[in-house]
Amino acid sequence: MSSTAVTVIIPGFDVADFAEEALDSVRGQTHSNWTAVLVDDASTDDTTRIFADAAAADARFRVVRHEEQRGLGAARNTGLAEVDTPYTAFLDADDRYRPDALARLADTLDRTGSDFVVGAYVRLRPDADGPGYTAGDVQPWVAAATDPARQRTTLTEHPAASGNIVAWSKLSRTAFWRAHDLRFPEGRYYEDQVLAQRMYTLASAFDVVPDVVVDWRERRDGGSITQRLAEVDVLRDYLDALGEGIALLRAAGADAAVRERGALIRTLDLPPLLRIAEAHPDPAYRIALEAFLETLPD
Repeated sequence: MSSTAVTVIIPGFDVADFAEEALDSVRGQTHSNWTAVLVDDASTDDTTRIFADAAAADARFRVVRHEEQRGLGAARNTGLAEVDTPYTAFLDADDRYRPDALARLADTLDRTGSDFVVGAYVRLRPDADGPGYTAGDVQPWVAAATDPARQRTTLTEHPAASGNIVAWSKLSRTAFWRAHDLRFPEGRYYEDQVLAQRMYTLASAFDVVPDVVVDWRERRDGGSITQRLAEVDVLRDYLDALGEGIALLRAAGADAAVRERGALIRTLDLPPLLRIAEAHPDPAYRIALEAFLETLPD
């Protein structure tokens, strides 16, 4: 089993209902050589206390607090500045790791020498008849990116990997981030999309594994940004991120990945947006969506 040190960056804003479970999932990792940077993005609820208590009880946790809310991208960048280990990972404070997540990912990078490794994930949906959450199955687009396992692959060899755009499904070499000055866009709702495509296009090689590493929570309170796509400004940012990600792939000559992204967006992203547009009271929603459709590759 890998002994390489990992820093997990865990940003959070007003996630007191879920933060303890996220931190427990880090404490329970079979890979024991980890530290975690807890970035409190100016929370107004009990998140601040939960983070502080974790750091007081276990020196592997340390807390950095924003005095004003700056958003998820800025919180992750704050965490990146604190990393002093060979490997870097991310976990949002309302999600949770599977127990073998870091071990599986770190073992793979130790063996292959790739720049990063990508794992699978599932949605953690609220129970219909109770207060709990239940993990679903691996969705087809997630499996297409991560199954079967591949070592030292590239976008040319595996263009479907570009469909996995979330930060928290990956473990990376910290040196890769620093060599390319990788940072998350700030002041945006969707900060993962463009950053992920930069990673894929810059990597000399990456790995994929079919193992589920993260349970991604679909919050009952609607607090996840993916649950706010009926808002016009959120939609615009989402479409901009999709378009910029495709532009990066195209500029890198990753034509097969451009086609994969276009097909996935048409299959996965567009149908629910079109349904929203049909009944949306603001015509700006439909106009933004139609303008994006004109630019989307076949």
